[in-house]
Amino acid sequence: MRVMLLPVLLLLLGAAPKPMLVPDVSQRSVEIQYSFTGAELLLFGAIIYPDGRPPKHPADIVVVLKGPSQSITMREKQKVAGIWLNATSAHFRSAPSYYAMASSRAIADIVDERTAAIYELGVGKLQLSPSSLNVTDEIERFQAGLVDLRRRSGLYVEAPGTVEITDGVLYRARLPLPARVIVGTYTAETFLIQDGRVLAAAVREIEIHKSGFERFVAMAADDWSILYGFVAIGFALFMGWIAGYAFRRK
Repeated sequence: MRVMLLPVLLLLLGAAPKPMLVPDVSQRSVEIQYSFTGAELLLFGAIIYPDGRPPKHPADIVVVLKGPSQSITMREKQKVAGIWLNATSAHFRSAPSYYAMASSRAIADIVDERTAAIYELGVGKLQLSPSSLNVTDEIERFQAGLVDLRRRSGLYVEAPGTVEITDGVLYRARLPLPARVIVGTYTAETFLIQDGRVLAAAVREIEIHKSGFERFVAMAADDWSILYGFVAIGFALFMGWIAGYAFRRK
């Protein structure tokens, strides 16, 4: 009987309750209008420990805000006979349109390379799923170029050491949303990490959408694409005619 109960006792001992995250964001919905110049999101929450007390060695928090994935082709230009032409290209199937990460410490001090790659902690660990080029050096070069372009556009952001943790229980972080973000569903992922292991994770969704006249134009382009095309061409011709008439009068 004791031999039969031993595995059950070991299982119960190994199934000790783990800490939980209760995250939230300052805005669950962001509207983009013609005057939208960007925004700042506050990601905050609490860590719930089973015994109600934080450990002696405080855990770390990493927050990742990620936008909808895009399929994108990167092209490299080369100068041939004095003319710049498209040469080598690389296609990535799932590049995040936006990526921002904040952490309580530098990622290298929190997790190892393998764990960072599994959870995509850092722009250098993004799984972009290249569908072309078999040469590893070429893939890495194009991936580095994509990351650099989006960094300069404010679409890829890393902010180590900016997550504030109070009393080992409450945390908060601020991440920017640039004016160039696309509409769609964004995910805010929070990770609780201690001794290099992810103890808990939680996700909140944020909807970014257009409003007002911008929303009407976007819906018209999607729902009535042919009519939208004819209207756009007609409007361009009309504006060209107006400009030509005005210059003739002068």
